[in-house]
Amino acid sequence: MSNILIKNAKIITTMNANKDQLKDHDILIIDKIIHKISRNIDVSDEQIDEVIDGSKYYVYPGLINTHHHFYQTFTRNIPQVQNVELFDWLKFLYPIWSRLTPEVVYYSTLVATAELLKTGCTTSVDHFYVFPKNQPPDLLDNEFYAAKEIGIRLHGSRGSMSLSEKDGGLPPDSVVQTEKEILKDSQRVIEKFHDPSPFAMHRVVLAPCSPFSVTSTLLNESIQLAREYSVCSHTHLAETKDEERFCIDAFGKRPLEYMESLDWLGSDVWFAHGVHFNEEEIDKLALTKTGVAHCPVSNSKLASGAAKIPSMLKKGVKVSLGVDGSASNDSSNMILEMKTAFLMSRLIYGINAITSEDVLHIATKGGSEVINQPEIGSLEEGKAADMFLVRWDRLGYTGGIYDPISMIINTGDSQIVDITIVNGEIVVKDGELVKVDERKIIEKANELSKGMLEA
Repeated sequence: MSNILIKNAKIITTMNANKDQLKDHDILIIDKIIHKISRNIDVSDEQIDEVIDGSKYYVYPGLINTHHHFYQTFTRNIPQVQNVELFDWLKFLYPIWSRLTPEVVYYSTLVATAELLKTGCTTSVDHFYVFPKNQPPDLLDNEFYAAKEIGIRLHGSRGSMSLSEKDGGLPPDSVVQTEKEILKDSQRVIEKFHDPSPFAMHRVVLAPCSPFSVTSTLLNESIQLAREYSVCSHTHLAETKDEERFCIDAFGKRPLEYMESLDWLGSDVWFAHGVHFNEEEIDKLALTKTGVAHCPVSNSKLASGAAKIPSMLKKGVKVSLGVDGSASNDSSNMILEMKTAFLMSRLIYGINAITSEDVLHIATKGGSEVINQPEIGSLEEGKAADMFLVRWDRLGYTGGIYDPISMIINTGDSQIVDITIVNGEIVVKDGELVKVDERKIIEKANELSKGMLEA
């Protein structure tokens, strides 16, 4: 780790409790921690490894992505699934995903996290749940190795599917595992990669895929295992009307009611999407401190619907932001995701439904609350040095630099940030990745993607 001094930042958007915006302040980073935020910080040259002239930059807390499927970066823009809804979309893609290999997992992680870092994201969750029977059982490990190489903070989810088509589920038999295999490997991954300490770069989440792809027994045993190890749990829920009908037909319960019957509510749980929660269910989420990952781009592309985010925020639900998989988003762009969240809620629920500040909160502090890592999500002394910097004198911001929050969400000729710092380390500089060779990643990734699609 290095010591960094950002001098005279034009505006620092802190997202602290007071939502302070600090003009012409310095930020002193010692090791991986924000040591001091003040005007005119005086330190000796010997203490500082790098000084950044902040006068041309707006500074923001690093964005937190709480739902993704990194491996899907290799199955973007496939013509056959551009105009189908979720269940048919999945049925087409499962056979392609059955061709995942350790190398595909590694490089797809590099591609996804590179996009995230270059759009201001410093922490990401990934939900990995496809384990082809003909591949090594430790596929997920490759995500952690790639994340370490590129320098992003990762909450890696050991996902799972145990119900194949022959069992009444959606996926083919080639990508499902037995409950015994899943639980054994879940324990292995936790013990190998989970770091419960503050400022951890790697944490593990247990994440059975969905009510239509795992058994109730697995859901119950998974949440018990997660709580035994004090790790979080995550799954897809209430994403589509098809899922709602599936749960009512199969279990006689709506999706949230079904998960509640399996003890899947609480501050250590969050659900991706939540598009079709009703008001009573939103009340229950707030009461139990259960979180939600809002994925507006994916929900728009697959025509799943618009989550009731204004109601969730008003009632105190923990809401975060996720890009979802790149096959249902076709991007890993967190700044674009913020803009879509802003526009979707205003379009559906009205002009006063949401503000730019609400959206930035969801993408920062909201994320830290959902994944239970309180030392990230805001720029404050003693917090993790996770942040991104954007020059305010770009063409796309010209004439609109008066509100830094609205500026980053609603304007701009490019969402590529200038500098990204994760855990006190510069990982993007002048809009370019620092720790990896982007061109080599692109070439290798395209080769692997072509191989998957043509196999």
